[in-house]
Amino acid sequence: MLSLDTQILIDALRGALTPDEEQILSSRSWSISSIVLWELAKLGQLGRIEMDIRAPEFARAMGRIHVWPLDLTVCRQTLALDFRSDPADEIIAATSIVHNAPLVTRDKRILASLMVPFPG
Repeated sequence: MLSLDTQILIDALRGALTPDEEQILSSRSWSISSIVLWELAKLGQLGRIEMDIRAPEFARAMGRIHVWPLDLTVCRQTLALDFRSDPADEIIAATSIVHNAPLVTRDKRILASLMVPFPG
């Protein structure tokens, strides 16, 4: 199971992935950290993306994606990361580590991590 960061999920739902990303995502099931749902809600509310998490289409799309909870283990893992970023990105990376779900991201800070698993 792959873990997707917020931008990758947005682009996947829009059909705007790179060919390499499409290939990676086509081979395994998807998951997200629960913080991604909050980011989508806020980005939509602020008008930065055209996505309504209240829409039935959104609910159908999310029905195919596993959502990892934000729990104490994930929060503790954020304290041990080998990079610093905004809190949501740290939670996304920590979730990927805790659940050993390779993270699909374009974020250079996260990609420089030696701790976060990435698709091979």
